[in-house]
Amino acid sequence: MPPGVAVCFSSLFIRLVCMAFLTSSDKALWHLALPMIFSNITVPLLGLVDTAVIGHLDSPVYLGGVAVGATATSFLFMLLLFLRMSTTGLTAQAYGAQNPQALARALVQPLLLALGAGALIALLRTPIIDLALHIVGGSEAVLEQARRFLEIRWLSAPASLANLVLLGWLLGVQYARAPVILLVVGNILNIVLDVWLVMGLHMNVQGAALATVIAEYATLLIGLLLVRKIIKTRGISGEMLKKAWRGNFRRLLALNRDIMLRSLLLQLCFGAITVLGARLGSDIIAVNAVLMTLLTFTAYALDGFAYAVEAHSGQAYGARDGSQLLEVWRAACRQSGIVALLFSVIYLLAGEHIIALLTSLTQIQQLADRYLIWQVILPLVGVWCYLLDGMFIGATRAAEMRNSMAVAAAGFALTLLTLPWLGNHGLWLALTVFLALRGLSLAAIWQRHWRNGTWFAAT
Repeated sequence: MPPGVAVCFSSLFIRLVCMAFLTSSDKALWHLALPMIFSNITVPLLGLVDTAVIGHLDSPVYLGGVAVGATATSFLFMLLLFLRMSTTGLTAQAYGAQNPQALARALVQPLLLALGAGALIALLRTPIIDLALHIVGGSEAVLEQARRFLEIRWLSAPASLANLVLLGWLLGVQYARAPVILLVVGNILNIVLDVWLVMGLHMNVQGAALATVIAEYATLLIGLLLVRKIIKTRGISGEMLKKAWRGNFRRLLALNRDIMLRSLLLQLCFGAITVLGARLGSDIIAVNAVLMTLLTFTAYALDGFAYAVEAHSGQAYGARDGSQLLEVWRAACRQSGIVALLFSVIYLLAGEHIIALLTSLTQIQQLADRYLIWQVILPLVGVWCYLLDGMFIGATRAAEMRNSMAVAAAGFALTLLTLPWLGNHGLWLALTVFLALRGLSLAAIWQRHWRNGTWFAAT
């Protein structure tokens, strides 16, 4: 769907629903969340297309190779997700405080970090790939396909990381249309190239990687053009941008340090699913790749609400407006809870048919059906930690997010002790415990702050 059509459809849908059912807080939430949901689901949609295209090749080795490669990429790039998260929080607070100089700083400083880190990853990709594949282990055939994928895929690192910053900044200023254009155009281009290079030119896993590289750099160009347009409407002058690299850099580094540690724990847990799955056999790693695609699709859709909460939480934090914060939080719980339930029902009733669309390999289909129940459970468990992440990101409470993630990671590790008895079910149980503990620990921290009146204290 072209981005303009998606935005128009989103606006029409909001108006029709709002007239009858939604409160003013619900309207404010959906105004930002719905475009983000539409754009967000193009990200896992890309994963679905990758899985479907590679899954219809003549061997599960290709699917396993892409799964390992995608996990290594996710681990590395998501470790640097602090670039988007900190940018959104700082931008939203500057937007709430109506401070254009702070808005300029929230764009320029993270962008410099992103480009520098991305260049290092691209230059040093070969030794990093060697280390990653050594850690993963498993079938040599699968690892060879993963290496072919990663050698090309990581050339996109500068653009991929810069795009995180641009997305975070556009979200922080609550310009809903811009992130939609950025994500939808980039990911649709990726999907088209994916099908053409893999199926049309028979480039296999290398085609999937090259499609992503081209799409990431195209997205960066679009993002820079959008930012250039938007800064003029936010009172940001060229002089402000020139000075933006100076000042408060220490706070940015401290904030990013805590979010990076939080992201490291997150990626270690998700990476363990692939690593331990690889040790359970080639079929299990392929099955988990299919099921993880469903989980990722659900999480990205629900993250549309979390992104909206980030922006509104940061704006409320900058304005020190507790009533606005509570209203948006209640609306988010209502609306995202309904959507999470809808996903669970869909997977319960149609999960087997969805899996059949993703892979034509009969043994993978039959094996995946055994673990489908976890896709029914996980949306209802995970939605709350996604929303609370948004609340804490908006308030830039990174240290508490880090501590919460440590608690959840410990629970994940303990649950892995069930693997000798439960096998692959033990991996999915550990992931469920992980998401539940994230939500419970963040809820406890937020309740304590709210009771003591310390939520708006300086971070």
